Amino acid sequence: MCLAVPGRVMEIGERDGTRMAVVDFGGVVKDVCLEYLPDLEVGEYAIVHVGFALQRLDEESALRTLGLFAELGLLQEEFGDSWEAAAGPGETAEVER
Repeated sequence: MCLAVPGRVMEIGERDGTRMAVVDFGGVVKDVCLEYLPDLEVGEYAIVHVGFALQRLDEESALRTLGLFAELGLLQEEFGDSWEAAAGPGETAEVER
């Protein structure tokens, strides 16, 4: 699944001529492109989809959405290890010798 997830901007910088941010998504931190929201500032929230900040969001709405996503397990699904998710809950791979 590929969700648009709210996140809080922690740092802003430039990489290869592109305005980028370090964004916290309820404990998961990712790099995000700010080209669609060039005036976004540190401490603000935005909705992010596939690495691009698309829309500014107020803190209350962002935190409520992040809480709901966490409660439903959607943050783990979106940002978790895809190999771990494919193995299923509680399953571990055994190595044959």
